[in-house]
Amino acid sequence: MTDSDTSIAFAVTWDYRCPFARNVHEHVVTALRGGAPWQVTFLPFSLGQVHVEEGDPPIWDRPQDDSGLLALQAGTVVRDKASERFLDVHEALFALRHDRGGQLRDEASVREVLAQQGVDDDMVMAEIASGRALEVVREDHERAADRWSVWGVPTFIVGDRAAFVRLMHRSQGDVAEATRSIERVLDLLAWSELNELKHTTIPF
Repeated sequence: MTDSDTSIAFAVTWDYRCPFARNVHEHVVTALRGGAPWQVTFLPFSLGQVHVEEGDPPIWDRPQDDSGLLALQAGTVVRDKASERFLDVHEALFALRHDRGGQLRDEASVREVLAQQGVDDDMVMAEIASGRALEVVREDHERAADRWSVWGVPTFIVGDRAAFVRLMHRSQGDVAEATRSIERVLDLLAWSELNELKHTTIPF
């Protein structure tokens, strides 16, 4: 990418349960911390809603049944109400699930993450209890599904184009590699002739 291209704006979806979302978002977070001049919109997307069986009520009507929705709401509240702490909380909530084996639906565990990252956990839980956080998650999810036909995480969105992406490795704090990895994804997304690329084997 050229220097002018690096200021591209893009969105990327997440649900804290997905290990591939964790990989992608760690790359994005690592690159942003290292100075990547991107304008990134982080979009919550509920895998629980995606997997609702036909005829069953939407997960928005029964959030207590979903294993990831509490943490997803918490991350969204921090994104909107304490944005300066979002990257740290975002990374820590992924770590809660994938590094520590914690439960994303456990309020005490989510509160612990928030407090450790310097966020008012009472404020976040009050937003969730009010129903406002769930409505924001629902609006972002449905906008992604309706406008860009998003069906999973992580999905990158640039303008009118969207692509589901899996990165196999974590960033390991390597700013240069994280930046290169995301820029490769953005380059492919901008290539209008490419519709699909999927490896038939995984050489790992």
